[in-house]
Amino acid sequence: MYEKLLCCKCETELVMKKVNFSYLGHNFFTEVPACPVCGQVYVSEQLAKGKMAEVEKNLEEK
Repeated sequence: MYEKLLCCKCETELVMKKVNFSYLGHNFFTEVPACPVCGQVYVSEQLAKGKMAEVEKNLEEK
């Protein structure tokens, strides 16, 4: 079952939004749940250990 994510600041339901992430001068875009009121984003463990870790590893190899 899908559980709604709420912004801890605004108590508003998060919506999917394309967000720019920046790391060591490199950027990548991905869709993440974000608050439509304050813009705070939710970075899941899967994203942090998956896509973001992959980008970090690729940058370190360069």
